[in-house]
Amino acid sequence: MSGIYILESLKNHSYYIGSTNDINRRLREHNDGLVKSTKNILPLELKLFFECDNLKEARRLEYKIKKLKRKDLIERMIQDKKVLLKTS
Repeated sequence: MSGIYILESLKNHSYYIGSTNDINRRLREHNDGLVKSTKNILPLELKLFFECDNLKEARRLEYKIKKLKRKDLIERMIQDKKVLLKTS
């Protein structure tokens, strides 16, 4: 199951956005400290997983969300449990 995910650091309350085809494996990698960009902000909690048709679509959506750099929109996505951007 491919999709994008949003993690929140319980240490500093920052967000991390990523994409994967296996959310359980990826979350485990993050919390085991195997991901360079998140190993210093552990522990992490999964706040949102949004399923996509394929990994290519998930990566495209991840890029769009990261490009926004807006914490308020990320928090709204988490609250509404949906992604507020179009994938195409």
